[in-house]
This record gives sequence, structure tokens and C-alpha cells, in this order.
Amino acid sequence: MEYETNPIPTDNGPAPGGRSGLCLVFGASGYIGSHLVPHLIEQGVRVRASSRHRAVLQARGWEGVETVEADALAPETLPAILRDVEVAYYLVHSMAAGKDFGHLDLTAAQNFAQAAGAAGVRRIVYLGGLVPEDAVSEHIVSRRDTGEVLRAGPVPVTELRAGIIVGPGSAAFEIMRDLVFHLPVMITPRWVQAKSPPIALDNLLTYLASVPWIEETASTCFDAAGPETLTYAEMMRILAESAGRRAPWIIAVPVLSPKLSSYWLRLVTSVPTNIARALIEGLRHDFYADDAELRRLVPQHLLGFREAVQAAFAIERRDAVVTRWSEGAFAVRERHIDYAYYAKQASASALTWADPAAVWRVVTAIGGENRYYYLNGLWTVREWMDWIVGGPGLKRGRRHPREVRIGDRIDSWKVIGAEPERRLTLAFGMRAPGAGVLEFELELLADGGTRLSATAYWHPAGVWGLLYWYALAPAHLLLFKGLTREICRRAEHEAPGEARSRESA
Repeated sequence: MEYETNPIPTDNGPAPGGRSGLCLVFGASGYIGSHLVPHLIEQGVRVRASSRHRAVLQARGWEGVETVEADALAPETLPAILRDVEVAYYLVHSMAAGKDFGHLDLTAAQNFAQAAGAAGVRRIVYLGGLVPEDAVSEHIVSRRDTGEVLRAGPVPVTELRAGIIVGPGSAAFEIMRDLVFHLPVMITPRWVQAKSPPIALDNLLTYLASVPWIEETASTCFDAAGPETLTYAEMMRILAESAGRRAPWIIAVPVLSPKLSSYWLRLVTSVPTNIARALIEGLRHDFYADDAELRRLVPQHLLGFREAVQAAFAIERRDAVVTRWSEGAFAVRERHIDYAYYAKQASASALTWADPAAVWRVVTAIGGENRYYYLNGLWTVREWMDWIVGGPGLKRGRRHPREVRIGDRIDSWKVIGAEPERRLTLAFGMRAPGAGVLEFELELLADGGTRLSATAYWHPAGVWGLLYWYALAPAHLLLFKGLTREICRRAEHEAPGEARSRESA
């Protein structure tokens, strides 16, 4: 077969033809990138992982991976990360940027194509989306046009076009999961009858890892799909059955437009709003794939949708998802597949002239005898409510009055992240329909001061988890505004001379 004479190069020997075999995963912090990097590592491939924020990649703990920082909208950052690269995976998009994401995508693709050509990259692999003939959605058109811009550059491009990706964290899959677990009865728009050929995450990763080493795939576009074409309603029923739940009643109505649907999804799912809106706009179409040629070049067992869902749940259960906790870490979701993968969020921040060290000292002293600095009466009421239902709400105390380390208990909270003078992350320990996290983040400002943010992340469990979140949303806003201000005030009080000297300067 073709890929037997063009094997994937590994660290065990030189690449074919004396090539470097170095693969750049551009967009390694994204959904596909965060799975592709470990997939390539398992095969012994040399990997350079790139993101706009290198610290995010370093937190993944990938051994033997070079992590770099670059932005395709800042072309001066590209030459260094493309040096000595043989294959570049282009996995970025700007859906989360808002209304202008289509223009940003094209500019980024043009910058990357030119920089890759100048660096001598042999192949670009681009993951796009299936494109119906009558496509009008900006999301679909942007993904198609991005591929065209990349192909207009000097480097041969292999484009894979996939529909719904079935795996933990995939936006379309998580929308369906949230709908299945949050709503026993669904009054849905007509798009639930739209058709698509879903593909399992593992199958897509196999395609991505294989195609750049097959000469026939150069300057070619392939559809990538699973063995079935199903409606969204059928997929949601199968997903519910695979999770051991009763399939929801689905009632399709004609009055919910894609725009109205995006507002509705904002209420009943936890998928980021901009991403959900972009996806919904494309669901007015039926999607079909002609993947015969890709199957010939890269033969593998393609999972049906039911198998793919079961595989996605298995990935979570063995904690194989490489993400930050806020993106769906299974342990933080208390190992429940019915807890939403993405989190609802509420946040507030405050500014202070005190430096991060002073602010950190106050943040890490929270709880125990110090209590919670602001509206302690509300905290006490919540603790008693938890105790009444058998929770640990009244178990107050901490190992040390100021120091924190991962695994520490602070009252009913558990420390799951501690980066001195940067971030403290606490897992919620009281009884509630879902799983939560409270995170404090400190940012050093150019003037030497500090911005302190407090953010609650909530992974709801079903409709009760959603109702719990919305019932507490007003209290969260009030509480976090006051909490961050009070912590900053106390930090300034602990270092008054330092704060005043900055203020006078």
C-alpha cells in the first residue's frame, strides 16, 4: 500500500528521503490539536506544539514535545516555529472571536501559507468541514474558503473535511449530550431532522496522522466520515441509550430559527455561545460525504455512531482527555458522564496597587478562621443548608492558616491547582446537582499593580443542575464583585507603604 513505502517517521530512525519528520501542530490547545499531539506521540513522531499561549501547552504535561507560542494573525511569530518542520497541521479557527471570524480566518490562513512556504515545509494538513452545495452559513463558508487560501500558497495542502466529530469536548457532540441529559422533553427546531455522517474521534485522528505521508494525498481534498448518515434526532436517541438513559421525547416545531435556536441553546447547554451559534447556522443543511478514496488510502475500521459514543465515554472514564479542568476534566465532573462537559461561568474582578505577592497572601488565607472576607452570612447559610442534607458544609478548617498545596482541604473545598502569585483553583465540595470550581487568577499589570479575578465554573447535572445555577447567578455576581474588592483592600492594608508609593508614582 502507499503508506507502506512512506511510513510515518519516528525517533527510532531517519525519515524517508532524509526528511526531518518534524510535525508542527498549529492550534495544539484546541479540541483536535489537544488529542492529535498525544496520538502522534504514541506513534513516536517528533512533535512541535504551538498555541497563542505557551503556558496552556506546558500545563498539558506532554513529554518529549517542544512547545512554542505563535499567532497566525501576527505573521512575525511564524518563521521561528516553522523552522525545520516537514508537516504542519493547521487546526486553528476564529469562531470564538465573534462576528468577524470569517475575515480573521482568511487573513490567518494567508499568513500561515506564506510563512510555511518560506520555511520549506513539505506539506500542510488542514482540517475543514463538510460543505453542502447550497452552503450559506458563515461558519461553513469560512472553513471552505480557509482551505482555498491555504491551497493558493506555495506548499501542497491535504484537506480533510469532517462533519460531526464524536468525542468528549467536540462542540456538536457536547450540544447533543447536554440536550439529552438536561431535557427529558425537547421542543426543538426542524434542524433536528437534518442529516450528517458523524465520525469517531479515533478514526479522524488516524486519518490525520496518515495522510501527510501518502504522496497521493498532496494538493487534494477528502471527505472524512463514519459509516452512517443519521439525523440529529436519531443521534440523540442513540446517545441517550448508550448512556443508559431513556431517550428524550423530541417534538420538532417550525418556528425556531437558527438565531432563536442559538439563544435557546445558551440557556440549556454549556457549550460556548459563539461556537454554538456558528454551528447552529449550518444545521439548516443536510451533510453527505463521499469518502471512498480516503477509505482506500487509509483503511481502518470505522466506528458506527453507537460505537463512537461508547468510545467517547470510555475515553472519559479512563481519564484520557487531555484538557484543563474547566474544559471538562472527568475527575472534576466527579466522574459522571451526565455532567456537562463545558462549564457555565460567572466572574468578577478588581484592581489594586498591591503587587501579586501581597494579593496572593490574602487569597491563599481564605477559609478556616478567616472565613470568606465578604458576606460571610451568605456563606454560612449555604454551609448549614449543605449540612442539613448530609453534606460537609460545617466541616471548617485547613491544614495551614496561609500556605496551600494541591490536595489540601479548605473547609469543604479541595485545592486542585496552586500556581504561586498566579492562580488558585478550588473544587466545590458541598452537595449540589453538578460539579463546581472556584478559581482566583492574578495578573501583573504594566504599572506594577494587580488584577484579581474570581470565577465560578459549574458543570450542571441535568435540568436541576441548570436551575441551581440560574437560581444562584445573581448571588454569584454580587458575591464575587465584593469578594475581589475586599481581597484587594486587605492586600493593600498588609503592604500600605508599598501601595502608597506606587500610587504616588
